[in-house]
Amino acid sequence: MYIAMNRFRVLAGAEQEFEALWLNRESRLQDVPGFVEFHMLKGSASEGHTLYASHTVWRDHGAFEAWTRSEAFRAAHGKAGGTRPLYDGHPQFEGFDVIQTIGREDGA
Repeated sequence: MYIAMNRFRVLAGAEQEFEALWLNRESRLQDVPGFVEFHMLKGSASEGHTLYASHTVWRDHGAFEAWTRSEAFRAAHGKAGGTRPLYDGHPQFEGFDVIQTIGREDGA
């Protein structure tokens, strides 16, 4: 598996607008080969910003790379530049190959 994360430093006072953008957007991820799951995470507030992270799990790095070259990727990121006033700096990408997964044996 491969995990792709983007960290966003959202300006203080812009959290509600940022969350609305994510919660109300049309996602096509579930139609993309190799997509496993997506989470939008909200972290702690610091002086001047609140930390958020998008966390997307892919079958493997190849599936993630294929998505970045797809029409679905272009559609999902086509309006990204219009939201810059919400951020303290640019989103920070981090990618990880999963080396271990531990799950509950009872599936709960």
